[in-house]
Amino acid sequence: MGKDTELFIVLPCFNEEEILPSSAGKMRDLLHRLVEAGTVGQGSRLLFVDDGSKDRTWELIEELHQTDPSCGGIRLSRNRGHQIAIFSGMTYAVEHGADCVITIDADLQQDIRKIPEFLSRYEEGCDIVYGIRKSRDSDRFLKKTTATAYYKLMHMLGCGLIEQSADYRLLSARAVKALSSYGESNLFIRGLVPELGFKSGTVYFDVNEREAGQSKYTVKKMLTLAFDGITSFSIQPIRWVIGLGFFVFIISVVMMIVTLIDHIRGVTVPGWSTLTISIWFLGSVQLLSLGVIGEYVGRTYMEAKKRPRYFLSDETGLGDGGRGHD
Repeated sequence: MGKDTELFIVLPCFNEEEILPSSAGKMRDLLHRLVEAGTVGQGSRLLFVDDGSKDRTWELIEELHQTDPSCGGIRLSRNRGHQIAIFSGMTYAVEHGADCVITIDADLQQDIRKIPEFLSRYEEGCDIVYGIRKSRDSDRFLKKTTATAYYKLMHMLGCGLIEQSADYRLLSARAVKALSSYGESNLFIRGLVPELGFKSGTVYFDVNEREAGQSKYTVKKMLTLAFDGITSFSIQPIRWVIGLGFFVFIISVVMMIVTLIDHIRGVTVPGWSTLTISIWFLGSVQLLSLGVIGEYVGRTYMEAKKRPRYFLSDETGLGDGGRGHD
């Protein structure tokens, strides 16, 4: 670690023209201080990843490079989602000489003052350094509750997801290369990184208020990420469906025996309500089961296609564009 270590800080962006001038200025100042102090090498860069923005985000990235060569960027041909944007930036950085990569959201709600601590853990020999939220006090009750429940669910499913971890992390070049060897299209980086098994460390950080604009990470995107995590790392839901099927089968046998006994005894049972409830209940169980199984079949279908994860339409500062990436 030191003046020869090339650090790339990857900042995924999606329609961030309101916040980008401010956040880019802060990151440039931080990077220059790290270079001047000899903490990182002269070739260290800020790498902005435009995830198919519809506003002036890419134009601002180009302007940043024109004013400061330490700022570069890549532009995905269309919006591919936060995880793909992070992955594309990390792999691109390593392809262009990065020794280690730090990922952080462009709105800088994660505390950038902690970046020297990430580098200290890297100097101590950690290939992976996780950024861990100190608390969720700034979150609303519903988000805090659902996030806690989600981490517990993922642990029940056997995923080694680091609790309260974020996409604010450091990976060494060899960790990024190892991550790139995973072939799935539906990436869940928070779950994949612990699977690498390299020496790791942690840095705790506070979450700041967003200075401008609105978060582009909608409830729909958060739910999609959560479901990707569940279906990418466990077949336990399918086993739960099988267990539910056995449970309902046992109930059905019991109900059949009770019905036969009542019939033999000559007890007249209207049965309309029971029949209706049974049909609806069993129908809903079947649809739920088919939906869960269908989700896995669909993901198998998508993975079997082996399509490229993304394409670069433009680059500024480091290379030529137009390449596809697996």
